Amino acid sequence: MTEQPRRSVATYETYQEAERAVDHLADQGFPVQRVAIIGRDVRLVEQVIGRMNYGKAALNGAASGALPGALVGWLFGLLDWVNPLVSSLLLALYGLIFGAIVGALFGLLLHAMQGGRRDFASVRAMEPSRYEVVADEEVADEAVRLLGGLQTTGAGERPTPT
Repeated sequence: MTEQPRRSVATYETYQEAERAVDHLADQGFPVQRVAIIGRDVRLVEQVIGRMNYGKAALNGAASGALPGALVGWLFGLLDWVNPLVSSLLLALYGLIFGAIVGALFGLLLHAMQGGRRDFASVRAMEPSRYEVVADEEVADEAVRLLGGLQTTGAGERPTPT
């Protein structure tokens, strides 16, 4: 994340190809700290994974509340704040149960507050259409030269110098 002027030295369709190109530069002794991989033309993809109802909302809330509850309970047991005779595992179990209950209630409440506007669950991801390998202006010509000999495999293309 330098303020150096950078130039694109190659473009790839997949991140794995761009990563392989930088690895190739590293194998050739190139100063890879002067290189970056930049995803271009990023789009948001939201994949719907199922319906959301009160049961699933409660289950998701319970799952997200259980771990923090267990960790808080374990910390109380570890630091012996409650009773030195009570094991930290027992307090972690109580914390897990309490966290799951509170999380389920919050999940139900949040789902009810949606008012039927979002009755589905989804996963969001950012997907670039291409990946550019860029290098600092002073070393860009050397990077282009080194990447010229790199052969891609499979579905990829040869590096596109830019």
